[in-house]
Amino acid sequence: MKTLIFVRHGKSSWEYSVQDKDRPLKERGINDAYLVASEAVKNGIMPEAVFASFANRALHTCIIFLRTLQFPIEKLVVTPELYDFGGSSVQAYIDSIDNSIDTVMLFGHNHAFTSLANMLGDKYIENVPTSGMVVIDFEVNSWKDIKQGKTKHFMTPKQLK
Repeated sequence: MKTLIFVRHGKSSWEYSVQDKDRPLKERGINDAYLVASEAVKNGIMPEAVFASFANRALHTCIIFLRTLQFPIEKLVVTPELYDFGGSSVQAYIDSIDNSIDTVMLFGHNHAFTSLANMLGDKYIENVPTSGMVVIDFEVNSWKDIKQGKTKHFMTPKQLK
């Protein structure tokens, strides 16, 4: 069985005149990431591997999750393929994951994550909000074979407040 965990980056700030990839998290984004990460711990959600977009907001959200989950930061893989807003690059990256890994957590962006959560899961999600997390299980042995899975969790900061 394979388990895919999508985590959208926390609420970012538009306050600074920086490139998109350099936008930081707002205080709300930091707090929301801690809230969802803590709920992940309560639900026993623990990845074997973690992959993140190189965008500042996605990396910061990821670091919050790693600390909360007590996941070793040295096992984090940062990849440009997850700096994707459509989903095709993310899907190709998922297909390339080593099959010896069964549970992965990805940190990235919308609309890619909402689109993939709806394409791969069995529950319609209108929007994966900032700091939102979707967990999907698949009854397959190869990442290339994931097609239609079961949406096990959909957590948002708003639900948890």
